Amino acid sequence: MRIDDLRPTENVDDRRGAFGGYGPHIAFGGGGLGLVAVVVISLLFGVDPTKLLSGDGGQPAAQQAQELGQPRADDAAYQFSRKIIGSAEDIWTPILQAKGVPFTPATFTVYDAETPTGCGEGQASAGPFYCPNDNHVYLDLSFFNELADRFGAPGEFAQAYVIAHEYGHHIQTLLGTMNAHGERSTGAEGDSVRVELQADCYAGVWANRANAQFNILQQGDVEGGLHAAAAVGDDTLQKEGQGYAVPDSFTHGTSAQRMRWFKRGLANGNMDDCDTFSAGQL
Repeated sequence: MRIDDLRPTENVDDRRGAFGGYGPHIAFGGGGLGLVAVVVISLLFGVDPTKLLSGDGGQPAAQQAQELGQPRADDAAYQFSRKIIGSAEDIWTPILQAKGVPFTPATFTVYDAETPTGCGEGQASAGPFYCPNDNHVYLDLSFFNELADRFGAPGEFAQAYVIAHEYGHHIQTLLGTMNAHGERSTGAEGDSVRVELQADCYAGVWANRANAQFNILQQGDVEGGLHAAAAVGDDTLQKEGQGYAVPDSFTHGTSAQRMRWFKRGLANGNMDDCDTFSAGQL
């Protein structure tokens, strides 16, 4: 995947390290000794001592860690993800404006393990998700390792597909789709499946438009995205977990459906092709 020409988003809430291990959580002992320690650390690392004295100084933990010269293993994944989000902003802005819908960007929130959200406590174990209550796309970057190792979908475009799918939910929020189908029914033909398949289709629209504008696709990329879509189908996950599928409990669609709707958006880059709610056959 070629991302050289993609613009990294500035709509970021970097919460990595917020629950442990980095500078803002250092506790200093009583009185003058604590102050001396703060001053010494500030001189060593070139950090404003008032930031340490005030806790986090208004900065995320990961940002302070970087200022202290402590790079993270997931920094490359973080920068990659920022570019995918930035390209989604650039692609969807004119599409929605052409439909008379104002575009406001989602906030890309990266975190470790767990984090508070407008939809309750966010858990990395649930995978990437979008919260319509606060318009944030949440991602624990360790999911990319799981995508490759557990789901057998390595590669940057597989990762981009996942992010583009979640951004598709933000587009649904801006269009009112999420509100219209807020009380989502489950099952193979339920609203939940239709919402998720439409987000897959929107991910395909993004891929088509991003490739036309930024020339992002390279050999094997589309196959990687399709493999990721197939790997997270309800039937595939249920068969892996319990040995059989229960269509009445589906929430995202089968592997075949997820691939089909992603390809549908990818084919022409036309979001009007993504009306899963009027589709007779999913």
